[in-house]
Amino acid sequence: MTELTEERNESSQESSIRLVVGLGNPGGRYADTRHNAGFRVADQLLSNASAWERTEWQPLEGELFMVQVGGKWIHLLKPLTYMNASGLAVRETAVQLGLIPPELLVVCDCMDLPFGRLRLKRNGRHGGQRGVASIIQELESVDFPRLRVGIGRPWPEGTDVIDYVLSPWASTEQEKLPAVIEKAADVVATAVEAGLEAAMQEGNPWCVDNINAIVQGETNIEEV
Repeated sequence: MTELTEERNESSQESSIRLVVGLGNPGGRYADTRHNAGFRVADQLLSNASAWERTEWQPLEGELFMVQVGGKWIHLLKPLTYMNASGLAVRETAVQLGLIPPELLVVCDCMDLPFGRLRLKRNGRHGGQRGVASIIQELESVDFPRLRVGIGRPWPEGTDVIDYVLSPWASTEQEKLPAVIEKAADVVATAVEAGLEAAMQEGNPWCVDNINAIVQGETNIEEV
């Protein structure tokens, strides 16, 4: 990411989070779909915040807010480019605010985690999540933290992936979804206030059913 300062990226192992990005698709048609888990967490952060305001400067295709998380003010971005082009709004905002990739925290859905699980990582590949792939492409970096919200794999096998992620949550999921979104927002707040290590210790072992079992498809999540 040539416009941003490489020296700052190299000067410390962990940068403070200054921008949280919730990924999703705009419009009522997608509001309650699995692919909008990142939007749901962003909305929860606004709901939990002691204060927030819409910023005067706005990206061309996104909504940007200033949000007070604990004792800190951060920016919160909801790209409105649709998922596959999320990186356009993220790059524009990062350049405008003078941020380096480690100062971003991206929140997105993840099929490689079962429903009810969270996974926070410092960096890594996109793992098939097209919003994250777009951000990697636009920032020319994989070195930004991301919090993945598990949505599980389509069932039965052979179900179209796009149909699955763009479909509403199952009724059994809807019962537990508020707890998952609330916990994800809490993990983001911990990352902002106390750092990524504390947030990983809080969120990565957590499960909505309080079960810390290894399940099929989750064992390789650290590699994507």
